Amino acid sequence: MLKIGVIGMSEGNGHPYSWSTIVNGNYNESEMANCGYAGIPVYLNANRGTLGIEGAQVTHVWAQERKLSDHIAKACLIENVVDRFEDMVGQVDAVMLTRDDPENHVAMAKPFLDAGIPIFVDKPLAITLHDLEYFKKHAEDGKLLMSCSSMRYAAESQSVKTEFAQLGKIELATAVGKKDWTKYGVHMLEGLFALLDDPRASNIKHISTSHKDIVYIEFETGMLATVHLFYDITPTFQISIFGQSGWRLIEYKNWYAMFRNNIIEFVRSVQQGSSRLDFNKTENIIRTLIAGKESLEQGGMTISL
Repeated sequence: MLKIGVIGMSEGNGHPYSWSTIVNGNYNESEMANCGYAGIPVYLNANRGTLGIEGAQVTHVWAQERKLSDHIAKACLIENVVDRFEDMVGQVDAVMLTRDDPENHVAMAKPFLDAGIPIFVDKPLAITLHDLEYFKKHAEDGKLLMSCSSMRYAAESQSVKTEFAQLGKIELATAVGKKDWTKYGVHMLEGLFALLDDPRASNIKHISTSHKDIVYIEFETGMLATVHLFYDITPTFQISIFGQSGWRLIEYKNWYAMFRNNIIEFVRSVQQGSSRLDFNKTENIIRTLIAGKESLEQGGMTISL
């Protein structure tokens, strides 16, 4: 049985609750009802029949406040609460760093990477090239490091990929989501890149006004894409692809299934001793994300990769 430690949580991200429960297979309903994220108890209850990951258990948890750590433990039926996340070293077989504040990822991942403990880092892995290079070096040194948005494993994408032959050569893709480029742009990039078998981006241009991010991406294949992230629209995540012979619209709704597929891939990676997700794919996406940020900071200048 793999003993997994969970590190959380950051503002607006309920993954410590949902991911721990998906692994452990059961939860305290009354405590989970007070987790602060109304959607989590709903989709956990709706998917009770598939909760639980064989061969794995979340056994340790840490959050920035002891009261919060205790509540996550009670809600998700986690046996051990630690006072410092570093205390998990030597007690767990793997770690899920379920925080989406990339500025803190290096400091929180370092004790586990140094100790050779497999780690999954929530999206986005990094938002600076310096931090990305830090993680790249560890991946190249053979450390088991995995990071992605769960949209990589969306069933909605897989069903459309079976129809690609009918679409002809793909010329254009558009992705639409809510919130901001830094934390949510990676969702759209991950979904888009995974759908298209991870093409390499070559040029990025970010055009934005307040709370309205529009990013233009040119790929080495010649295909073009635009990513749109707006705060003041109905919550949605959509990707449209346009080929020479047809087109498809994909709407992403089943987050539970994405999360579960993602966790399964991490657990399988740990069991096999190496990440099933090539770090080069993660690097490609994070470099694109960082280039979009740099373009915006430079007034919409095109950034070449």
